[in-house]
Amino acid sequence: MPRRKILANNNNETEEKDEMQPTKAKRARIAFHLELPKRRQTIGQVLVCGTGDTGQLGLGEDILERKRPALVEDIPNPVDICAGGMHCLVLTKNGDIYSFGCNDEGALGRSTTEEGSESTPALIDLPGKALRISAGDSHSACLLEDGRVYAWGSFRDSHGNMGLTIDGNKRTPINLLEGTVCCSIASGADHLVILTTAGKVYTVGCAEQGQLGRISERSVGGEGRRGKRDLLRPDQLLIKRTKPFEAVWATNYCTFLRESQTDIIWAVGLNNYKQLTYAKEAERLLIPIKTDLKDVKQIAGGQHHTLVLDNNSKCFAIGRPEYGRLGIGSDVKEVVDKLVAIKELSGNTVYVACGEACSYAITKDGKLYSWGMGSNNQLGVGDGDDEFEPVLVSSKNTANKRMLLAAGGGQHSVFLVESDVQEEQKENVPAASGGGGKKTKAAASAAEVASKEAEQSPKKTDDKETTPVNDGEPLTSGSSPEPVKKPAAKRGRKKN
Repeated sequence: MPRRKILANNNNETEEKDEMQPTKAKRARIAFHLELPKRRQTIGQVLVCGTGDTGQLGLGEDILERKRPALVEDIPNPVDICAGGMHCLVLTKNGDIYSFGCNDEGALGRSTTEEGSESTPALIDLPGKALRISAGDSHSACLLEDGRVYAWGSFRDSHGNMGLTIDGNKRTPINLLEGTVCCSIASGADHLVILTTAGKVYTVGCAEQGQLGRISERSVGGEGRRGKRDLLRPDQLLIKRTKPFEAVWATNYCTFLRESQTDIIWAVGLNNYKQLTYAKEAERLLIPIKTDLKDVKQIAGGQHHTLVLDNNSKCFAIGRPEYGRLGIGSDVKEVVDKLVAIKELSGNTVYVACGEACSYAITKDGKLYSWGMGSNNQLGVGDGDDEFEPVLVSSKNTANKRMLLAAGGGQHSVFLVESDVQEEQKENVPAASGGGGKKTKAAASAAEVASKEAEQSPKKTDDKETTPVNDGEPLTSGSSPEPVKKPAAKRGRKKN
């Protein structure tokens, strides 16, 4: 309706006239939409090292330790890996998932009634082909081609087994978010983070360290009016006045989210060693806080430390320095409460991963470096020494091959090295050093070869904004409490 305007005439009298107001054109809202990620395509070979008391090396029930990366056979065309607390998952090029390791609470997603069947890779029966995999202490999850998220196993808290749902453990895969199309998953030790194509984030699992980002102080232990129901049912993590989210990462007891358009990184969870990059005195954060992290490509973390990889291929560390897990030298004794660059890897890193108290990095020329606690032989360098700076991982199985991925579990590590079947497809790719020789400190020289599968940039279509999910999301380690030298496999240990 036109507004009436009061005007004065020549006789100093007032009169009203209709005044037509220009109508403001409504701005068309662009629908936010994330694409499903593409399955990795580079075929590799699965290598393992460390301690395998529960079959997590996948080398059979008679092989309980490997000091250097050893080949896991009988997995056709593997393209992706992840390590849980005491188990491993391997994704193949056609979308099948193989598992091996501890199956006490169903983390393998398959029957292991046959003697020794948990210690060798075997196929999981799924209702579709998988794009992504993740694993925690006693749970596993996958993202299917149609955007469904399936999980199996169990979450745990300081009191022991929580179950995967309110009904208990799930020894075979179940659909966690029916009717919702998802595009990314990330596992902590005992929680799972799910990103939908609409940019919404859901969390489920243990909340004792605040890692779900949506549970009150009174209810984090499951003693509230609703018990564990709110913990074991995936629900949305809401932050006021934020844009949709475009990437998620999980460390053992922390959750990180990246907001679209602003690139703001939000963090929530355990902060007793500043692993959230939050310098103030706060043992844990129950509500996500805005961090100062900028230009982030990938975040990985262990029990008490975090690695941040930026878009300039620089690797930074923060948190607890014991056992050398930060990679910044043996002179550092106090908690590092600000990100510190790992000089040996400066400008040369394309991928990072963590175990509980150890770390890994893959460089542009396909070399793998490890550092941190070495007593379980997780570092793969041939001895049980702790390493306070990055050390080259080399063996007969890595000689003249490019390393693709790495992941750390509770007492073991799993790697993916480029397969020989692709030798003819390589174009001027420098080979990784090998031969199982003497440990070599990381050189700062950078090659021009970057991992294409770890980089995707946003795209837009005419009718909707589409952003591919970051292919450099961390392969999350499973976890347990702060490790001690030569620990035995245990359950239900205190986490903070």
